[in-house]
Amino acid sequence: MKPLKFKLVDIFLFLCLYYACVVAEEKIQQAKRTYIVHMDKSSMPESFTHHSLWYDSSLKSVSDSASVLYRYENVVHGYSTMLTAEEADSLGEQPGILSVLPEVVYELHTTRTPEFLGLGKSTAFFPTSDSMGEVILGILDTGVWPELKSFDDSQLGPVPSHWKGRCEVGKNFSASSCNKKLIGAKFFSKGYEAAFGPIDETMESKSPRDDDGHGTHTVTTAAGSAVSSANLLGYASGTARGMASQARVAIYKVCWLGGCFGSDIVAAMDEAVADGVDVLSMSIGGGLSEYYGDTVAIGAFTAAANGIFVSCSAGNSGPTPSSLSNVAPWITTVGAGTLDRDFPASITLGNNEKYSGVTLYSGKQLSDSMVPLVYGGNTSNSSGGNLCMTGSLVPEKVSGKIVLCDRGGNARVQKGVAVKEAGGVGMILTNTDTYGEELVADAHLLPSAAVGQKTGDAIKKYIASANNPTTIIGPGTTKLGVQPSPVVAAFSSRGPNPITPAILKPDIIAPGVNILAGWTGAVGPTGLDSDPRHVNFNIISGTSMSCPHVSGLAALLKAAHPEWSPAAIKSALMTTAYTAYKSGQKVEDVATGEPATPFDYGSGHVDPVAALDPGLVYDATIDDYLGFLCALNYTPNQIKSTTHRDFTCQKSKKYTVGDLNYPSFSVPLDTASGKRGGARVSSTIKYTRTLTNVGAPATYKVSLYSQTQAVKMSVEPATLTFGAQYEKKSYTVTFTTSSMPSGTTSFAHLEWSDGKHIVRSPIAFSWT
Repeated sequence: MKPLKFKLVDIFLFLCLYYACVVAEEKIQQAKRTYIVHMDKSSMPESFTHHSLWYDSSLKSVSDSASVLYRYENVVHGYSTMLTAEEADSLGEQPGILSVLPEVVYELHTTRTPEFLGLGKSTAFFPTSDSMGEVILGILDTGVWPELKSFDDSQLGPVPSHWKGRCEVGKNFSASSCNKKLIGAKFFSKGYEAAFGPIDETMESKSPRDDDGHGTHTVTTAAGSAVSSANLLGYASGTARGMASQARVAIYKVCWLGGCFGSDIVAAMDEAVADGVDVLSMSIGGGLSEYYGDTVAIGAFTAAANGIFVSCSAGNSGPTPSSLSNVAPWITTVGAGTLDRDFPASITLGNNEKYSGVTLYSGKQLSDSMVPLVYGGNTSNSSGGNLCMTGSLVPEKVSGKIVLCDRGGNARVQKGVAVKEAGGVGMILTNTDTYGEELVADAHLLPSAAVGQKTGDAIKKYIASANNPTTIIGPGTTKLGVQPSPVVAAFSSRGPNPITPAILKPDIIAPGVNILAGWTGAVGPTGLDSDPRHVNFNIISGTSMSCPHVSGLAALLKAAHPEWSPAAIKSALMTTAYTAYKSGQKVEDVATGEPATPFDYGSGHVDPVAALDPGLVYDATIDDYLGFLCALNYTPNQIKSTTHRDFTCQKSKKYTVGDLNYPSFSVPLDTASGKRGGARVSSTIKYTRTLTNVGAPATYKVSLYSQTQAVKMSVEPATLTFGAQYEKKSYTVTFTTSSMPSGTTSFAHLEWSDGKHIVRSPIAFSWT
């Protein structure tokens, strides 16, 4: 009977677990979340006099209690609402519904730059101030701090006539907060509040006002007015100005303490298109999905179709391969590099060894005498001691000492607070192998310096070997002319493109490390509640900082060439980018210390002066992008979900992803197993491109450069003669490839030159 009893117990437990699972599943089904509903506007039944009535009716057919959060008119046709999973499934089965997408929560990708980029040079190609003042940049971010001098409008004329937006009032934000520089400001919180409940206005402003600092930093980077004597706590002193300092700006606040919600982002993009912006800048990123399921890609497509240049940050998940976000080909995806400016601080150990770190600390310095030095991992009763996590350090072991902390796990500035709260008097922050030699400066609340992995390892070795290890941290300074620069930032997200490997991403890199720009008055430079300092400018890092550089430069090109399409502007920025220093050495990747590749920097580091006069551009139309979606084997419904266009791919036409008229090349290759007839297996791939002449009549000749013998390349024709401006000429590149081991990558590039211009395109090969 014992076996039977055991079985009965098993059955009882199984029934209990089954019941628990059923109850849990029912709760999941009953739980509501926000969905973005894409409607096929052309399929509206004749019984409805307006599409909004149809939207309301579709919603009421699945839920008596749900209400519409937003109605979308431009970048998406449809609405957002809160539904259960069962209701969403039911709604998706109705005729006229293209898709019902669960909302994605996005995150932020968090001076001297104009001179570093060459914008201090005089050139005949620069736009006039009047034409620059006609360009409007829309920034989707955390809002704006309008009182800064960076929004001075005294040198600007009337607001552009094509502007249709407004200045939305709210807590601590009035209509007078806007002017001829900051011409519009709106906030979008319905999606956020649907998830978290009403905004706590003691914690954040339900208005366009920026309580975080990120949004103010990005908008002033892109287009801040010139401000003399700008600095952060005495560091990086000089004149701060945005890339397009005479352009107008409009702010769309979509990011809150709880994140940036997809329904709010789509609503902001929808209104930005209607308002008349010329450039959209978004330093945010979220999950990856096919383009028909990516609300940012969908919104960006309609924006591009309306002539709006869209730039997005690549993400801060580097140096991990395929860590990119925002990879749609109609989006300009921006990675991050360094400037030639640093903020060094000396570190002297008790054995008289001297090292250099970086810091933005500006408070009372330590005395000149040596201070006891300990490693966080040796002063804690928890596993997080080496990371100096909050509460992890034992005060008796830390008090009066300088603590060496490992980077990672929590915010860099939070580590300093943890040391200070435990009684420490200073901190050395060391990189681990994840970050290599990348140095990011922070405005810490106690004497501190950040060092690379090699220096950190040397300091750890000293601590382990010395009987009484000691050190002293010197004051920080500002140093210009740092070489090599730029280098690719370790945090900058990398290719290959995880969604469409045949499209090379990122597109380009721009300055994104230790960038000085405007800041909010609501929080200190660290963003911590314990930071009492208030500053007008801050120095922070991320692809969030590199993205607005490119957004501002796109505005510059738009002013100089108002007839150019977003694709033409993108092409000009990409084909004139550089991948080598003046010495001829390749741009480095700070994560490895080795030469960077197109999977790190795309086409290279932006060169705006060259981009103003590129000679030729790779233009692209909506039809090109539709053909691209056909090459991905998208169904008519998926194409319409992405583009809001009725389009059926021609069965008689061969569509190829590689034929999208893109300024760069990515060639994914299959790894062949074995050989045929004693020879390597080979295959032939052809990509066709079309160039548009945007300069004077000229003849261009092609040159090919490759790192590998496994791929033979040829171009036909090898010479292109342009007799007039805007004339178009096509060419075909043939790649004859041999098999290579899976995981192999190699790189090449081609250049078209007329003796004055060099139109450069990177080529990436990857065998899988």
